[in-house]
Amino acid sequence: MNSAVPSLDWKAIETVLLDMDGTLLDLRFDNYFWQELIPLRFAQARGIDLSVARDELTPRFAAHHGQLNWYCTDFWSRELQLDVAALKHEARIRIGWLHGAESFLYAMRAARKRLLLVTNAHHDSLRIKCAQTGLSQYFEATISSHSYGYPKEHAAFWQALRSEQAFDPARTLFVDDSLPVLRAARDFGIAHIVAITHPDSQRPPRECTEFPSVARIADLSLAD
Repeated sequence: MNSAVPSLDWKAIETVLLDMDGTLLDLRFDNYFWQELIPLRFAQARGIDLSVARDELTPRFAAHHGQLNWYCTDFWSRELQLDVAALKHEARIRIGWLHGAESFLYAMRAARKRLLLVTNAHHDSLRIKCAQTGLSQYFEATISSHSYGYPKEHAAFWQALRSEQAFDPARTLFVDDSLPVLRAARDFGIAHIVAITHPDSQRPPRECTEFPSVARIADLSLAD
């Protein structure tokens, strides 16, 4: 994990693209949902032991990781014969901000930066999380990769995003906790990239040497 906070030239940044889960919202909800709640409900629905359910689900999840289906509530509802969106709504009380993230957004708005939320979350998840947190009020637009048919890991996502939102990659900051996503943004030409290394408040920080990084988005200084 990088110890030095990245120094950003805020005068050179006009658009700020932000990930949702693990960047603004605590990834502990998603980890709980997919690693605890879904296996439990899957086991209950089939009358099998939780350990057997986990053994069955692990390779099924791995087969779709990083693909659009991985983030799709409709896909997993069909695959698992569970109402995934309803389960997320049921567990919504666990959805929460990462410490300092909302204050960071407020500061970005005060600095008159153009804010766009770019997430791989399915529209169902996005609606539930925005309703629970009020997240969308800070953004000019909230964009789900499902609108484009490609996840953020794919070059086509970035091409579609630029076509729709008309931002200048050379004057754009992108913050995310996923290395494959950050690599795709870098390859597309996003000039300012920062990785989040502590996306889940209940788990240890990750290490990142490939990109400038901060433990949490609130650590980014707004000073020029």
